[in-house]
Amino acid sequence: MGLYLLVRAAVLVVSTAVASVVVFAVMAVLPGDPAEVALGVNATAEAVAAKRAEFGTDRPLVTQFLDWVAGLSTGDFGVSYVTSDRIGPQIVDRLGVTLWLVLFGMLMAIIVAVPLGTAAAVRHRSIGGLLLSGISQVGVAVPAFLAGILLVFLFAVTWQALPSGGYTPIREDPTAWFQQLLLPSLSLGLVQGAVLSRYVRSAVLDVMREDYIRTARAKGLGLYRALWKHGARNAAIPVVTVLGLQLATLLIGAVVVERVFTLPGLGSLLLDGVANRDLLLVQGTVMVLVVAVLGINFLVDVLYALLDPRLRGVR
Repeated sequence: MGLYLLVRAAVLVVSTAVASVVVFAVMAVLPGDPAEVALGVNATAEAVAAKRAEFGTDRPLVTQFLDWVAGLSTGDFGVSYVTSDRIGPQIVDRLGVTLWLVLFGMLMAIIVAVPLGTAAAVRHRSIGGLLLSGISQVGVAVPAFLAGILLVFLFAVTWQALPSGGYTPIREDPTAWFQQLLLPSLSLGLVQGAVLSRYVRSAVLDVMREDYIRTARAKGLGLYRALWKHGARNAAIPVVTVLGLQLATLLIGAVVVERVFTLPGLGSLLLDGVANRDLLLVQGTVMVLVVAVLGINFLVDVLYALLDPRLRGVR
C-alpha cells in the first residue's frame, strides 16, 4: 500500500507541474496586453510601458513563469491587474462558497443515485424498473443550468418558498445560508444523481449475477439484504471511480450554477476575471480548480485501492 500511495503521489506532483505549465502557456498566448487593458485605449506608449514594468509582464516568459510558480508555492497568487487587490485572499473567500455548493451537490447526488439505481437494477425486468431507468435518462439529458432555472421558476417565483439567489455567510445567518444553497445544490445534485444512478444500476446488476449472491439467497437472505451484506463492497468499486469523476464535473459545473444563482463562489470570480481580462486572476483561479480536480483523482485512487486490495500491487 505504501508503494502504491508513493507512486500515486508522484503522479499527482508531476501532473500538477505539467498543468501549471499548460495554464501559464495558455494565458500567455491569449491576445490582449494587461497593461493596455488596465490603462484604456487612450494611454500613451510611455504609460503602457510603465504599467508593464509594474505588472512584470515586460520580463521574459520563463522568468514570469518561475516567479508565478514560486509565488504559488507560498500561497502568493499575485495582485489583480484590474483592482490591485491580492488574488490569494479573494480565492480563499470564494473557495468556501464553491466547496459548500459542491459538497451539498454531491450529497444530494448520492442520496438520489443509490436508491434509484439499486431499485432500477433489482426491478430491471418490471415496468417500475423501466420507469426508473427512463427517469434517470431524462435527468442525464438536462443540463445543470437548465435544472437551476426550472427550480428557480418553481420554488422561488411560483411558490416563493426559497430565495432565487444571493449568499449569506453561515456565521451571520445559518438558516438563510442553508436556504440560499439549497436550490443551486439541488440543480447540481439532481443532474449528477441521474448520471450516477446509471452506474449504480449497472454495478448492482453485475453483482446480482455473481455466485456468492445466489448462494446468499439460497441460504434464505432477501435480495436487498444479500446485496448489502455481500455485494455492496464490490458494487462500490466502479461507483467510486465514477464518483470521483463526477466530483470534478460538479466543480466545473458549479462555475455556471453560481452565475445562475448569483453565488459569490470561485466560478463567479473566474467569470468576472474573464470579463475584465484580469489574466493573472484567471490564471490563479484556473490553477486552483485544476489542483482540486487532480487532488480528487488522487483521493479516488486511494479509496479505490482500499476497496480492492488487489490494486495495491499495481503501479
